[in-house]
Amino acid sequence: MSEFTIAQQRKVVTEIPGPKSQALQAQRLKAVGAGVGTALGIFVEKANGAIIIDADGNHIIDLGSGIGVTTIGHTNAGVINAVREQVGELTHTLFTLTPYQEYVEVCQILNAHMPGNFAKKSALFNSGSEAVENAVKIARKFTGRGEIAVFDHGYHGRTNLTMAMNFKAMPYASGFGPFAPGVTHVPMSYPLRDPAGLTGEQAAQRSITYLEKRIGAENLAAIVIEPIQGEGGFIVPAPGFLTALSNWAHENGIVVVADEVQAGIARTGQWFASEFEPTFEPDLMTIAKGIGGGMPISAVTGRAEIMDASHPGGIGGTFGGNPVSAAAAIAVLRQIEAGGVLEEAKRIEGILYGRLEAMQAKYPQIAQVRGRGAMVAIELVEPGTLNPNPAAVNAIVAHCHKNGVLILNAGTYNNVIRFLPSLAITNELLNDALDVVEAGLASL
Repeated sequence: MSEFTIAQQRKVVTEIPGPKSQALQAQRLKAVGAGVGTALGIFVEKANGAIIIDADGNHIIDLGSGIGVTTIGHTNAGVINAVREQVGELTHTLFTLTPYQEYVEVCQILNAHMPGNFAKKSALFNSGSEAVENAVKIARKFTGRGEIAVFDHGYHGRTNLTMAMNFKAMPYASGFGPFAPGVTHVPMSYPLRDPAGLTGEQAAQRSITYLEKRIGAENLAAIVIEPIQGEGGFIVPAPGFLTALSNWAHENGIVVVADEVQAGIARTGQWFASEFEPTFEPDLMTIAKGIGGGMPISAVTGRAEIMDASHPGGIGGTFGGNPVSAAAAIAVLRQIEAGGVLEEAKRIEGILYGRLEAMQAKYPQIAQVRGRGAMVAIELVEPGTLNPNPAAVNAIVAHCHKNGVLILNAGTYNNVIRFLPSLAITNELLNDALDVVEAGLASL
């Protein structure tokens, strides 16, 4: 991951967005539907490592990675070579018509690395939303039950079912209903905002009581939970929460689905974020984003007997596990297997926590630093309270964008800044980006 084709340095040569990007943005507004929003109105022409170059020649530090997609870096050489070779050999047949080995190899690797002492199988799809939808389909087929439970502050996608599963209506669901039925939202462990001293087990019992009274265990097909919530603001549940939930679910024949779309595939310093609580044992995992190195591909991986519940033809899709995307995924997964990638996430975690906790000690707007690996966030509040401070987030994000650092906001209350850098980011580049973030904080 250390061979770069673009100098890994921030360089601001025009205002951001510059005149060329502004002209392209004017074309965009005439051609593209308004519902497809833009966080930063630059037009990217090339990228490598953790640097993106816009149409005006600005070199911008990318702390978003396409929302956790280019985990091993923009234009990773292994991914590029795999895609180039595959494009010349086979671009499409549809796996459910005439199979190809690349699809099988991706499944074999995922099966080998999903935690859990049981036989595993996988199926491939296009996006995180598709993976979540298919996990729900499989769980319903396996259990013969219809109800699904999800958790406050969660995010699972933009399809009809996954919009119903999201916690926050705006912007993901507002005006798009009615939505798929059979989805119930349950209290989440949110240590910063839970009552003081509430343990993970106690938070889980709060959720379980809600599940038993509101749905009834005998009606519940699956609980779907992010081991670290993404869009919700990188909320890490209290220790023991996930284990207590999964133990109760298994006692009642309920499938446990870990949504690892954002947190999985080396992002947190483990293959999967679920591994940080070793006694937590999900039955299925949804996987996407970082698996393809920028190519669209996703997966559901899990217990073989659950994955086999569907009749042939019940699971699939025209482009699911496309040969070119599968080749890219193999390149990503084999690099992680070769070693060193997980360590890079831990290196980044050390820098992020060191710098951000030092900022927390200086700036009372930072209520908490949280997350794992290269998935870390700060939650901003009005000083001396836990009142959300979205205005501070907006000011810092604007400052960073103006100065050549792409960062993302998040959180139910729009008061979280999330850091999702590529694992290829150098120490110098990350510290430069954090200097810009701190200057934004100081300007408040």
